[in-house]
Amino acid sequence: MKKALFLALTATVALAACGEYSQVPNYKQGNYQGKSDTRPWEGEKFAGNKQAWENDLRARNQGQTEYNRIK
Repeated sequence: MKKALFLALTATVALAACGEYSQVPNYKQGNYQGKSDTRPWEGEKFAGNKQAWENDLRARNQGQTEYNRIK
């Protein structure tokens, strides 16, 4: 019983590997098909305020500096 169950599971796993298909996209020459990128400060949090984004980024970087953590 255990041997039959083991063989059945092994066969299932082996056959599942045969079902893989190609994951390469088809490109159209000269056309970008992805989503358009936005600048980091154009999200909901900063609403287009680049200076606020730079200040927040600078503050986050200062929190990651080891010299400031030691003090």
